[in-house]
Amino acid sequence: QVQLVESGGGLVQAGGSLRLSCAASGRTFSSLGTGWFRQAPGKEREFVAGLSSGGTTTYYVDSVKGRFTISRDNAKNTVYLQMNSLKPEDTAVYYCAVNTRGYSGSRREWYDYWGQGTQVTVSS
Repeated sequence: QVQLVESGGGLVQAGGSLRLSCAASGRTFSSLGTGWFRQAPGKEREFVAGLSSGGTTTYYVDSVKGRFTISRDNAKNTVYLQMNSLKPEDTAVYYCAVNTRGYSGSRREWYDYWGQGTQVTVSS
């Protein structure tokens, strides 16, 4: 079992920045692939960013490329999502997820454990 706790969400004006954190416990973090997803009201949960267990492979959805950065600190068992130049369309509940295969990909079914989510609201 892996427990995930997100933090760092909040309300920010368009053009602002936030950094989300996701602390993991219960399993060797360095072996886990990590990802961030988001779900806006009335929409499907979508992939945002992924980072492999080795930290060498990243993927981003096109809408956040150049603005968001996923990173990890294995010593702290934490994965981060730095979000810059935020837009109102980034408003959603953000979820971190991990998989035991070490993947960084976008498919929801690859991820084994999920956090409870943190709300990000971007005002115009």
